[in-house]
Amino acid sequence: MSGPKLFTPARVGQLELANRIVIAPMCQYSAVDGCMTDWHLIHLGNLALSGAALLMIEAAAVTPEGRITYGDVGLYDDASEAAIARTLDSVRRWSDMPIGIQLAHAGRKASCEVPWNGGKQIAPDARNGWQTEAPSATAFLPDENPPVALDRDGLARLRDAFAAAAVRAARLGIDAIQLHGAHGYLLHEFLSPLSNRRDDDYGGSLENRMRFPLEVYDAVRAAFPADRPVTMRVSGTDWVEGGWDGEQTVAFAKALEARGCDAIHVSSGGLSADQDIPVGPSYQVPLARQVKQAVSIPVVAVGLITDYEQAEAIIGTGDADFVALARTILYDPRWPWHAAAHLGGHVKAPNQYLRSQPRQFKDLFST
Repeated sequence: MSGPKLFTPARVGQLELANRIVIAPMCQYSAVDGCMTDWHLIHLGNLALSGAALLMIEAAAVTPEGRITYGDVGLYDDASEAAIARTLDSVRRWSDMPIGIQLAHAGRKASCEVPWNGGKQIAPDARNGWQTEAPSATAFLPDENPPVALDRDGLARLRDAFAAAAVRAARLGIDAIQLHGAHGYLLHEFLSPLSNRRDDDYGGSLENRMRFPLEVYDAVRAAFPADRPVTMRVSGTDWVEGGWDGEQTVAFAKALEARGCDAIHVSSGGLSADQDIPVGPSYQVPLARQVKQAVSIPVVAVGLITDYEQAEAIIGTGDADFVALARTILYDPRWPWHAAAHLGGHVKAPNQYLRSQPRQFKDLFST
């Protein structure tokens, strides 16, 4: 009898992964001036012992103005790079789990308060606030300060910032990069006709709306070592009539694949306050399936994946190649252990924890 599909090895580009469980990037809003703190060491160190195949570092802004909040991690100067280096040095001392990073720019959804203080946008002239920038001068919410529409020089500046962050990521020994093209942030704002109102080569038609995100991908791919994967996270739909949808996502995924993109992570929503999301278990899996049926590169599914059999079914039926866990693994940092025990799989555990293996699962921990 074959073992569970969830615990079979797989590859993303040339990166070998032990199983199909990815830890999704999750913002912690606990950085200081873009620099990781001891919280990130605790948080990432804990997850690096979870038995998952890949640990993704939270959205790292490529410019200070690209941060969602003043507590966001950055990768835009020597100080922010050094802070990540200190954190990774400690984590890697005790875990050999591959580590990726999500490079991001929040666009018009930047300059916000941290979530536990309400999360509202902070005015440019207020403490901890700054002027946002986006494809068009249209605010996310009517009562927010509108962003400045990026001109050609601004586009070149941000494209170069993504590439510069990729160079820093390479110096840090990062195993993979994910570009954040989802959740209503800058690259998604270019893709969606709801937020992109431009009348130049970067707006209007689908080809034009895809142009800047594809240019950013090309710049990052050229700046990052060829033997390490570059992937993209997309929102499969805006959940708003007339917005970004599955058909356009497939076209974008095909364009990325043609450029050598190594994987597509399919999430959804985040662009419009008018979104109507049918939230429930696996609610985003059909979006991943639609992309999976159209491309040959690996596809990652995410969103309310909490049950072991649920995750196994997603991989076993071919709806996606990987499942990404976010809130689920915050709640249960040993979820991969428990899934392996339930499904009859094997998972890696640190030497210090080997004696915790339950006696009824004698072969749970692989060596």
